[in-house]
Amino acid sequence: MKDVIVVVGAGSIGQAIARRVGAGKHLLLASLHEQDAGVAAQSLANAGFDVSVAGVDVTSRDSVKALVKTATGLGTITGLIHAAGVSPSQASPATILQVDLYGTALVLELFGEVIARAGSGVVISSQSGHRLPALTPDQDMALATMPVEELLQLDFLQAERVTDPLQAYQLSKRGNSLRVMAEAVRWGRRGARLNTISPGIIITPLARDELTGPRGAGYRRMIEGCPVGRAGTPDEVGQVAALLLGPDGAFITGSDFLMDGGVTSAYRFGDLAQPSAQS
Repeated sequence: MKDVIVVVGAGSIGQAIARRVGAGKHLLLASLHEQDAGVAAQSLANAGFDVSVAGVDVTSRDSVKALVKTATGLGTITGLIHAAGVSPSQASPATILQVDLYGTALVLELFGEVIARAGSGVVISSQSGHRLPALTPDQDMALATMPVEELLQLDFLQAERVTDPLQAYQLSKRGNSLRVMAEAVRWGRRGARLNTISPGIIITPLARDELTGPRGAGYRRMIEGCPVGRAGTPDEVGQVAALLLGPDGAFITGSDFLMDGGVTSAYRFGDLAQPSAQS
């Protein structure tokens, strides 16, 4: 049977990672709308990759279970790339928490039950999680370890306390890195590894929505004020992911890699460190 790499969220970043690690393996691209995965699959197939598609709703346990069943029917699952999510300009706080926080935890739980020995996974999170003010130790522990079906019941995630989409996004992305740390322990019992990448502004359709949305001025300020002085590309994220997913990253698990061109550094110590600065 073939080695299978599952790509949940077949957007620009997911495709860039797949191109780096998918040669000689079967790529299963999964998106909420199967036709979107189909467009990405056609591009990869034209480049010589072995690829198939599936629909998945990461907020549905039954849907993610069906994806796991499809993937295991294709071969041995040796890789997971989780790049699905919605941004603050695309959805309400409740939807962001459902997709970005709960959905990620659900995918990691179910694929963690079938990932092969020596397999590996990477979750695409965000720099935003690094700019959320510190949570309490109990809140950190809850985001990392709360049973998936109880996660959205946490008191500090309730609608009256999370009223802004950016706040929901930051909480979700902080939760992603904490959940990956905890899941890495469980994955490790199977001999597999799991890490998070927290990119800054990477030029994708999602990022363009943000740049032209209500927070566009703040995003442009981040690009101009960071040490690198530009946005990133999906291929640059793909390079880091290839390290984490491949044999050269065999000693790396449970880690979060911040790659934001120095935006977080600038917020703490540089030109963006002003009271008026917005995430």
